[in-house]
Amino acid sequence: MDILLNVVNYILGFGAAVFVPLIMFVLGLCVKMKPGDAFIAALTLGIAFTGMNTITSFMTGAIQPAAEGLADKTGLALTTVDTGWPAMSAIAWAWPFGVLCFPLLIVINIILLVTNKTNTLNVDLWNVWNLLFTAVLINYACEEAGMGTTVAMVLAFVGAGLMAALGIKIGDMWAPSIEKITGIPGVTVPHSMTFTAVLMFPFELILEKIPAIQNNNVDAKWLRDHFGIFGENSVMGLIIGIVLGAIAYGELQAALTLGIQAATAMVLFPMVSKLFMQALSPISDAVGDWMKAKFQDGRELYIGLDWPIVAGSNELWVLTILLIPVELIFAVVLAPIGNTVLPFAGIINTCCAVPALLLTGGNLIKMLILGIIATPVYLMVGSSFAGYCTRLAQTWSPDSLAGMGENPSITWSTMECPDFRWVLVNGLSGHVVAIVLLIVWLALFVLLYKHMAKRNVEIKKELGR
Repeated sequence: MDILLNVVNYILGFGAAVFVPLIMFVLGLCVKMKPGDAFIAALTLGIAFTGMNTITSFMTGAIQPAAEGLADKTGLALTTVDTGWPAMSAIAWAWPFGVLCFPLLIVINIILLVTNKTNTLNVDLWNVWNLLFTAVLINYACEEAGMGTTVAMVLAFVGAGLMAALGIKIGDMWAPSIEKITGIPGVTVPHSMTFTAVLMFPFELILEKIPAIQNNNVDAKWLRDHFGIFGENSVMGLIIGIVLGAIAYGELQAALTLGIQAATAMVLFPMVSKLFMQALSPISDAVGDWMKAKFQDGRELYIGLDWPIVAGSNELWVLTILLIPVELIFAVVLAPIGNTVLPFAGIINTCCAVPALLLTGGNLIKMLILGIIATPVYLMVGSSFAGYCTRLAQTWSPDSLAGMGENPSITWSTMECPDFRWVLVNGLSGHVVAIVLLIVWLALFVLLYKHMAKRNVEIKKELGR
């Protein structure tokens, strides 16, 4: 176990921007790409991930102080610290049994591929931490329910295995939508953050019945066509940033600075996203040719990658900024009934924006409505898991709690797939209501899958495939 843990920790030390390109380089060689072409494609992918992460960090760094300023105006002081995903992932990896999620994901993916139950090859192994984070939550919940150490551990990995399988299957479901959004064929996002589309799905069906919303696809292009320069990425970022800054700071200089920072991010996101197409298109073409040679039934292979491949969508970032005041308002409103966290580190809620983007195809009105509906779930689930998150840190990463006092409390306010995690963790630990909700969630997953299968036929026709 120690040897495997050391190997995994060493690999993870490279970070996603190095680890994923290395895998893609090997994959390129396996599908007969020229070594030079495979190297350039992998290098460009690493640059794209680094560029996107840099801009995202820049935007979060600019927005977070404004969010804190907005919170200060309410005078609300909540007890749980929002760590965001970087700190939570580091804490989660300290759990020694989490290393087993690596082979678990790989084996499940191989089985599904060999049995022709999926077309997705998930190379986003760096994000396996989401599986182990879910596993440790289940483990703690089952122990708390008195199930015993062995049973709790077994159920933890059963839950992680289910999450891995659903992620691979949802990758199949999203591939055509992602090609339409990005222009890159043969890639998908088997990321657990997109599971929240299941929660959003019933509301999406209702919105589809409202002609004023369904027949008017208010996306970034629509805004440019109808509002001229006010629909341009830079101007939208400037306006949203100035408004947020004015409310948060009440001072012109700070408001204008935030406006320029938001405008900068809105312009750079689509620029960097073009690097993903430049990197992935040759690899996708090579994989397609290899699949045609190996399988005469026309089977496709989708390469499963992290969510930043869709980060060039302007609608995604418009939504994350629009949701900032919504998150803070709900944090205040929900405090009397259980919310204990102010969303600072997770204030840029891509975990909500990505599934909304994929489910609606970029309709901003739908995305905003679905985002508002989902936001309370993130806050309440994050608060409900604060005890387990804190226990994880106290047991395996006590240094992460330094300076937080005698009774620290931490969580991740915009935790990926909070709906699924809550029903899975509480369902496997024996809570009757959660068991029922888990069954309902899985049924909705199947219905969403079938719904998207029909939509994907139309999308493929649009793409000429």
